[in-house]
Parts: sequence; structure tokens; C-alpha cells
Amino acid sequence: MALMDDDTKSKVKESLLEMDGPVHMMVFTEKENCSTCADTKLIVDELSQLGDKISFEEIDAGSNKETAERYGVDKVPAIIPFKGTKEDNTYMGVRFFGIPAGYEFTSLLDSILTISIGTVGLSDDAQEYLKGLDKDVHLQVFVTPTCPYCPRAVVLAHHMAMMNDRITADMVEAQEFPELSQRYKVMGVPRTVINDDHHQEGAAPENLIIDLIKKV
Repeated sequence: MALMDDDTKSKVKESLLEMDGPVHMMVFTEKENCSTCADTKLIVDELSQLGDKISFEEIDAGSNKETAERYGVDKVPAIIPFKGTKEDNTYMGVRFFGIPAGYEFTSLLDSILTISIGTVGLSDDAQEYLKGLDKDVHLQVFVTPTCPYCPRAVVLAHHMAMMNDRITADMVEAQEFPELSQRYKVMGVPRTVINDDHHQEGAAPENLIIDLIKKV
């Protein structure tokens, strides 16, 4: 059963025509105790059918622990988009934990297009600072599918990750991982957590996130 209706498919297919280079996605799933794994795979499968530069592979996280650990996949479902093909690709530090449904589908689509085209939506000053970053930074953006403001925070974090391989940025679906949400005191979304030590509520502009990164 398809998740996208015909109108959505048509619009997505048109958007994917803008792709320049290929994008390959790893979809980490498990057969048990994962209520959204099947639909997460289906979303990526439908995208791959709409864009000829998109490929994907499904990976069982339980039986492929080495691959999961390599990319820091400690929960499922997870999507990791790479720049390039399955045979020749580059990890961009971008991860999705939980199903990218509802408004978050636009975040996944943005990551695919941005990785493919190679142009991020950041100011010149932000790009210069992030390129010269000499410390590890982990951005976790907690979201829900019904939050219209969340994609802005996710897109910002993911664009930052694409600037430097010392930055990792995650979309985390708050309802799917309640223990993690409780740990980081997620009372509303979006909530961006930086290296466990700092956080920002709401879809904050890039300068506020940069200021927090400087404090890490």
C-alpha cells in the first residue's frame, strides 16, 4: 500500500528533477519491536521510485551491528542519506531516527536535494565558522510529525552537519523514543540539544545555534 497519494507523488517527482548527483540511503530496521520500521522503509522505497538518482538498501540493525555502530545507529528506524551511489558514497553526518512522516517528510526531501546539489542554506559567516570547527558537535533535534515548525530546525541542523565531518545532526521523533525525550526534558518541539549540555527551544535562527555551538 502506497503512503503518498498521486498528487504528492507528482510534486515530489518534480522536485527530484532538481537533483544533480546521486544519493544513496541506508534504512536501518528491525523485525521486532519497531512499529514504524515497515512504513519508514516504504517512504524511502517510494522516493527511490520517483527519482532515478536515489537508491537505498535496508539493513537489519540487529544482525549488522558493525555497520550500525559505524554510523552510530543505536535505535530504529533510522535513515542515513549518503552523497553518491551504493558503491561510492560519502557520509554527510545526517541521520533520521524515527519515521520522517507528516511535516518531517519535507526534512528528508530537503536532505536528499541538498546533499545531491551541494548547496546549503546557511550564511557565508556560518559556513566559514563551521568549516573551521575543530571540535566534535552532536545536534539532536526532537520533533513530532504534526509540528509545522520542526522541519526548519531539522533542516538547519542537517545543513550544518554537511559543512564539517566533525558535526553530526539527527532528527529524533520524540514520541517514538520517549526515554530519550525524557532524558533531555523534551516538553515541546522542536527542541535542539547540543552535545548533551546545551539546548534551544523552537525553530531558532542559525545565529542562536552557532552561539550555542561556540559554548561547547
